[in-house]
Amino acid sequence: MTDPRRAVPRTDALLADPRIAKAAEPLGRDLVKSVVTAAQQRVREGLLTPEAIVDDVLAHLPGHATSLRPVVNATGVVVHTNLGRAPLSRAAVDAVAAAAGATDVEFDLTTGRRARRGRGALAALADEVPAAGGVHVVNNNAAALLLCALALAPGREIVVSRGELVEIGDGFRIPDLLASTGARLREVGTTNRTHLADYAGAIGPGTGFVLKVHPSNYRVTGFTAEASVADLAGLGVPLVVDIGSGLLAPHPLLPDEPDAATVLAQGAHLVTASGDKLLGGPQAGLLLGDAALVERLRRHPAARALRVDKLTLAALEATLRGPLPPVREALRIPLPELRGRADELCATLRAAGVAAEVVESAAAVGGGGAPGVELPSVAVSLPAHYGEALRAGQPPVVGRVVRDRCLLDLRTVPPGDDATIAAAVRRCG
Repeated sequence: MTDPRRAVPRTDALLADPRIAKAAEPLGRDLVKSVVTAAQQRVREGLLTPEAIVDDVLAHLPGHATSLRPVVNATGVVVHTNLGRAPLSRAAVDAVAAAAGATDVEFDLTTGRRARRGRGALAALADEVPAAGGVHVVNNNAAALLLCALALAPGREIVVSRGELVEIGDGFRIPDLLASTGARLREVGTTNRTHLADYAGAIGPGTGFVLKVHPSNYRVTGFTAEASVADLAGLGVPLVVDIGSGLLAPHPLLPDEPDAATVLAQGAHLVTASGDKLLGGPQAGLLLGDAALVERLRRHPAARALRVDKLTLAALEATLRGPLPPVREALRIPLPELRGRADELCATLRAAGVAAEVVESAAAVGGGGAPGVELPSVAVSLPAHYGEALRAGQPPVVGRVVRDRCLLDLRTVPPGDDATIAAAVRRCG
């Protein structure tokens, strides 16, 4: 009997096939070879015929030389941490592509000398928040807080309310981060009530700064009290305010969400925030405030380890200078527009025999921003089994399953992706 393994096409022959060789140009030989090897194994196991192996290899090749896969976010969570937080605007994506090669990120083309790194992005950030005397950018908001502790409180105390010693995603705790710098935390007040007098009584010669943290992913209600930014700013020591979600100015839909401009106007000396949440840009930590303090942070040795790369600087500048990014577009889409899109999508799906219907939905900001705020929305409702099937598709479509129905919330779906969703659902049927 002939050994079936003799029928398996050779690796070199498959890699030389014109169709596979062309696909290998943008992906790289090693990646394509791994897909070829997997297909050969399927032939050995009798799961694939030798004649179909080239088509099988082409079907299993990724679209890009990365394991990250683009997905359609139909969850209704605008800033979805597990899906990469803020999707970049077209302008930001183009800026990243433009900055991918050699660029003048730290070079003055006029003088031929070294220049301030990321000066365009820093100028854009300063223009957005005129109340900030200085601005700096690091690689995320945790890094911004870390740099504050390293530069302003080495071996000293950081005064913070017990009600603001928060834990965020994946077990990350802000007090652990700050303590890792060698600073000492001086906890004041209680979980639900902290007064100005509590802070004042804790301040002394060993105080580095007072920290106020916005509890961005939860709410404490009932018998509560907290000291205002304006009151804390008058205690005679630097006040650092972590606003978290990255609003640079007030937003009409999110009246309880702190923003950098308002907090600085109330007297904060430094504000830290994220770039990839409500700002709608790349992952970054924003530092805004007193020019001398910002410069002190910028010149600290750790600032080099925490700095952002040229791609982040390019995306951040384009986010600030360019058109509204997807996050802010998603917040402002009117309900009638969402309902019209849902009606059209459902009609298309029902014509293909899919049991789809239009339902009201409640979207969320997500990413630790505006806890408790519900954004009225509209979703396409499908039988629950579509949830798993759509996630397994290409491209994956991620919805949410509620009471045995798979909901595809259109507030987080760009209008141009409606046809993609329709095609994905039809393939699952």
